[in-house]
Amino acid sequence: MKLRSATATKNWSISSSSNDLKNIFKNEINVAIQNRDISHLSNEINNLLKLDINIKLKGNAKTIFKEINNLIDSDVNTLVLKDIEYLLLLFSELTNSQDLHLYLATINTNMCRRFHADNNDLRLLCTYSGPGTIWLTQNNINLKALNSYKSNESIVIDKSKIQQAKTGSVVILKGSKFHKTSNNAAVHKSPSIENLNQKRLLLRLDTDRFLNF
Repeated sequence: MKLRSATATKNWSISSSSNDLKNIFKNEINVAIQNRDISHLSNEINNLLKLDINIKLKGNAKTIFKEINNLIDSDVNTLVLKDIEYLLLLFSELTNSQDLHLYLATINTNMCRRFHADNNDLRLLCTYSGPGTIWLTQNNINLKALNSYKSNESIVIDKSKIQQAKTGSVVILKGSKFHKTSNNAAVHKSPSIENLNQKRLLLRLDTDRFLNF
């Protein structure tokens, strides 16, 4: 998949309102972020970080939520589970999709190390703990280096302008299959945590379309 040059139009939307996540459907937007305070989840998140979580589920929002309640102790993780349910319903409504994939995991590796665009339509990410997803503004991408699978250093034009989502934020990323176009997919990568002995608690939601699961 090769991305083609885009104009220097602002390609992101950052707000404190979930309503503004709908901006992802604007042609020029490929990253939509809702910043939010999840400090009320801290105790439950810290408990989950102690576990080796690697949960993959698929189905509609209601089915997935029922299954995840059977895998995570709902008596001591009430608030986190309520938030996951909220994000499932939000993403299902946003994408108008009843077929979803959920991935919830504690991560201590660098995961997706290289800047890339996803080969799907829309993806939701929420980092409950640890550093958030790293992404690039459209005018900070060396597309020739990206399409040639060069190093991250070659892909980024100005390292001082690399963007990073905040912990707890809801991030919607546009992939290369959105409306069958590869012109404006979000370029992003996972944060480097492996050498720092850090851990993340990551929630990822995808539609069933175009996804290898």
